[in-house]
Amino acid sequence: MTGGDTMTTLLDALVAFLIVLGGAFALIGSWGLARLPSLMTRLHGPTKATTLGVGGILLASMAWFPLHSQEWSSHELLITLFLFLSAPISANMIAKAYIHRRFRRCSAPEDVETELPAPPGEGTDWATFGSSKFDDTKTGRP
Repeated sequence: MTGGDTMTTLLDALVAFLIVLGGAFALIGSWGLARLPSLMTRLHGPTKATTLGVGGILLASMAWFPLHSQEWSSHELLITLFLFLSAPISANMIAKAYIHRRFRRCSAPEDVETELPAPPGEGTDWATFGSSKFDDTKTGRP
């Protein structure tokens, strides 16, 4: 075996490992989405584990194509960056919408608590419920 063949074999093993690891993360994240009891716990499945799963598969693709076709494409890198930037932002928006729905006494599921715990620190308030010009208690809306 020559040096080039050994390097190709090692890179193929790395690609196979990344695909298996990415598939395992995606499977665990999907299982968490389906099986966890409430929205806030189910939110972690797709935003954490599945993001890592798809990221691992995209990293494998970034390593495999230049090795075998001698061409590098930035598509996988751009998809990975978009995924890692958009997943936390969308999870944050879903969590904030859930908190607002939960504490504005809208129709909510049975597993919803009625009080928001105090934030850490003296004299602080949660960012989405602080006093602002958009506070519903000042406008008289329910």
